[in-house]
Amino acid sequence: MSDFSIEPWMRGPLNGIDPLVQPLFFSFTQVREDLARYTEGITQQQLWHRAGSLPSLGFHLRHIAGSVERLATYLMNEALSAEQLAFLKEESTPGATLAELLAAIDVSLSATEARLRTIDPATIHQPRYIGRKRLPTTVLGLLVHLAEHTQRHLGQAITTAKLCSSPLR
Repeated sequence: MSDFSIEPWMRGPLNGIDPLVQPLFFSFTQVREDLARYTEGITQQQLWHRAGSLPSLGFHLRHIAGSVERLATYLMNEALSAEQLAFLKEESTPGATLAELLAAIDVSLSATEARLRTIDPATIHQPRYIGRKRLPTTVLGLLVHLAEHTQRHLGQAITTAKLCSSPLR
């Protein structure tokens, strides 16, 4: 069992995972662990509550699952599916439970980890394109963005969970 008092990136190298993609695995482990910790006890009402113009915790959780999947699709040099585009439009729609959202995140992260295992380090500088405008980047650029974007929304989810579960003082 892992020592959760030590952040994933500090637990040492991952066997069988190329060092260039290990940061993504560390990031995804951090997401799973932190969300389990900081969303414990969140009610359905708190999950979808919006404080002013800020997005709900539910949005952030759904967005983590969807954005990871979309960015991984671009990483693999593929186009988004109609299903992925429809999911994007529904990210802020209330309804899913916390358990459903956390399960969706785990499915998305696990599927992306499987894709990451197939990356050939020799392709790290190959071009990739994002979105309908086909904005240019590289495999490396997408690896970095996958990690930082996921962590950005993890931080927002943690802050939102703390705000919606604590009484105002």
